[in-house]
Amino acid sequence: MKTNVLLIAVFLLTLGFVSPLRAQFPTMGGSTQPKALPGTAGDQSPKGSAKIIGSILDSTQAKGVEFASVALYNKSTGKAVDGTVADEKGKFALTKLVAGDYRILISFVGFRNKTIENLTLTNGQSLDLGVIKLASSVKTLEEVTVVGQGAMIEEKVDRLVYNADKDITAKGGDATDILRKVPLLTVDLDGNVSLRGSSNIRVLINNKPSTIVASSVADALKQIPADQIKTVEVITSPSAKYDAEGSGGIINIITKKNSLQGLNLNVDSGVGNRGSMLSLNGNYRKGKAGFTLGGFGRASYNTITKTNLDQTSQVNGVSTLTRQSGDGHSSFLFGQYNLGFDYDLAKNQSLTAGVRYGARNMLSQQDLVTQLFTNGVAGSTAYRNVDAKNLSGTVDANIDYLHTFKPQQEWSISTLYSRNDLTNNFDADLLSGARELTGRQRNLNKNVNQEFTLQTDYQTPIKKNQLLEFGAKAILREVNSDYKYLLAGPSGTFTTEANNTLGELTYHQNIAAGYSSYTYTTKNRYTFKGGLRYEHTFIDASTREGGNLGVGDYGVLVPSVNASKTFKGTTFKLGFNRRIQRPGLQQLNPNFNAANPQNITIGNPTLRPELTNNFELGLSKTIKKTFINATFFGRVTNNAITQISRPSDTLAGAIVTTYQNIGRQYTYGTNIFGNVAVTSKINVGVFLNTFYTSLTGQTAGADGVSTTLTNTGINISGGSFASAQFKNGWGAQAFGFLQGSQVQLQGRQGGFGFYTVGVKKDFNSKKGSVGIAAENFLNNRFNIHTVLNSPLFSQVNDVYLYNRGIRLTFTYKIGKMTMEAPRKKAKSVNNDDVKSDGQTQSGGTTTGGGQPRQ
Repeated sequence: MKTNVLLIAVFLLTLGFVSPLRAQFPTMGGSTQPKALPGTAGDQSPKGSAKIIGSILDSTQAKGVEFASVALYNKSTGKAVDGTVADEKGKFALTKLVAGDYRILISFVGFRNKTIENLTLTNGQSLDLGVIKLASSVKTLEEVTVVGQGAMIEEKVDRLVYNADKDITAKGGDATDILRKVPLLTVDLDGNVSLRGSSNIRVLINNKPSTIVASSVADALKQIPADQIKTVEVITSPSAKYDAEGSGGIINIITKKNSLQGLNLNVDSGVGNRGSMLSLNGNYRKGKAGFTLGGFGRASYNTITKTNLDQTSQVNGVSTLTRQSGDGHSSFLFGQYNLGFDYDLAKNQSLTAGVRYGARNMLSQQDLVTQLFTNGVAGSTAYRNVDAKNLSGTVDANIDYLHTFKPQQEWSISTLYSRNDLTNNFDADLLSGARELTGRQRNLNKNVNQEFTLQTDYQTPIKKNQLLEFGAKAILREVNSDYKYLLAGPSGTFTTEANNTLGELTYHQNIAAGYSSYTYTTKNRYTFKGGLRYEHTFIDASTREGGNLGVGDYGVLVPSVNASKTFKGTTFKLGFNRRIQRPGLQQLNPNFNAANPQNITIGNPTLRPELTNNFELGLSKTIKKTFINATFFGRVTNNAITQISRPSDTLAGAIVTTYQNIGRQYTYGTNIFGNVAVTSKINVGVFLNTFYTSLTGQTAGADGVSTTLTNTGINISGGSFASAQFKNGWGAQAFGFLQGSQVQLQGRQGGFGFYTVGVKKDFNSKKGSVGIAAENFLNNRFNIHTVLNSPLFSQVNDVYLYNRGIRLTFTYKIGKMTMEAPRKKAKSVNNDDVKSDGQTQSGGTTTGGGQPRQ
């Protein structure tokens, strides 16, 4: 109750500091008529009785250009005397003007400026300029055509934007196929994502979190069809406006939206030897209201995995060698369905609501053959057949309100309710050396995550070159995990194990946060953005068997500073921020996962958050048709959450992996990206990521006393891509990526490669397309070779992934739409504050990232 009272108090204070703004900015909640532009002399000029009216239209669409700027200049002095902005229909009015000679300058982003000279006003005159048409900026169009596919990469003060809607090889694929091609990101073959070597990242969908991004980001990405992704934003230096979570940064996936009037239906489909998908998305908009209804399903099959495991352990003077091989396969079914609604309450107010349901059905089967050697003497051979189920259902519901007072001045309230029900079970048949069934084992693990978020944000310009932002947020989160082990003979019912392995974790995590951010741009095009955010986390954690875990509350102050300057075509960026990484359920869950009894995982509910300081220096430059970006970064993490492995005290030859807050982790490196628009139709790019990592932590020594372990090394990854557009709607694209081995505290995880090529043909005025894509067609399999060592054990794990694939795709658009001027919609809640693991399907481990909250 104390926690909830504090959270409510935060929002009462927030509403309290928003209310006085109405006095400072009278347009809040009041008149919506256009006001004089900031910085003009309209408010101090003498008042007269003349006026000027008119309408500003887009010359190509005959639609009003909302928010177009209209500036009135005194012809003799050349100074601005008044100004306004156009309404949603493009209409404007300048009133109470003094008689005299004037000129008008009309401007808006994406259009060529228009000047109307020699305007003479007399007292009492009403001058109607009629319809004024603005033409699209020729310079902008030329840049899009020439840099063209170079515009696939955009550089901003705090992020890199990858325009994914031009990728033709990903049709029929999922978000994993897109993220593999985004500079700065690394995606392994299981779909686990890292940014500059850090898996501690936040993943957002349309600027907000979702419990669909649940137990692992890898699973969530498989649920997002590649065809629906418009852009991917890699936010390397998040401002104070973003949640403090995610030590490596933030990935924001923007799906395709439109501001069209009318009705349309998009059909996307694909079929291949390893997967198929079907997507139907409809949009309807009439006047002020818009509706979206959509759904898609994706199936994965013929996914084969083979493993080899050799590990040696030393326990109480006994040496045990384990040799194990496994053959497995898996199948996945993903579905996502959404209903959305938006309504323009007024020209400057909008309401957005939506419900989304996601379902995941992952089934995997693995046959394990294990032989133990005790002090060099071979023991019996055991066989184990395991069937695992990973099922989930996710509901997200949101209602958001946005009030825009004038360009860049807006206030929003956002709400989000999320619930994720996850079942993670396995059944194992135990067989003797003669392949006779001797027993059965069952692990049941039910997880439920619920959270409610309330958020408010306000931003306002100060003069023409400054922007002030502030806001507050509260998250009420409850996580429950119920787990138990059951045993049975070759037949009969299951009973609880002799050691009564029953447990339940209850984890309450409530967060109260407030922030302020300030942006300043100088006349010399220097841009500075600084901010401060405070987050306080209230935790109440307990288990059925152990009672309260004693995990205390904690607060963190998170500063951020970003600066950029463009000088002679070169943009320099400098950034610093502090980030916090809270443990996710997979790190906390004390369920003893022994699907493979020789390679066991278990969570640690007493984990503390990790705190990271990030530094970066970036340079980007366009030289004729070539875009180059180089970023140098450093990262220092305290209490880093990492996987720690040790021999089991009770199961001979077994290795138990859990999570600990190790001492410290240092990472220093560089990202280099180059893109060349060979012609307006052909584009080639290369990228290289190189960084040095040093990890220091405590592990158990041979005498049972913890010892300090340090591991260092260099991590390298890189790739290349090329795309071409031909006549008659033909296009082709190719991509290749190579990931080197990764440093871990107790060893190195193996690397891998990936490549794909595709061809597409558009038809019927681009309403439809057909394509074919092939991936890893020259390789039958990839081997991820991981080696771990400690004073008590050594482990060599080979995971062979068979992912040669080919798929056919078909898309078609039905319906007729007309374009309208884009409107700003209500902002959504943006929770990005917990960490996930990266458990592979095979029983080996990789480092994953994201925001599991289930």
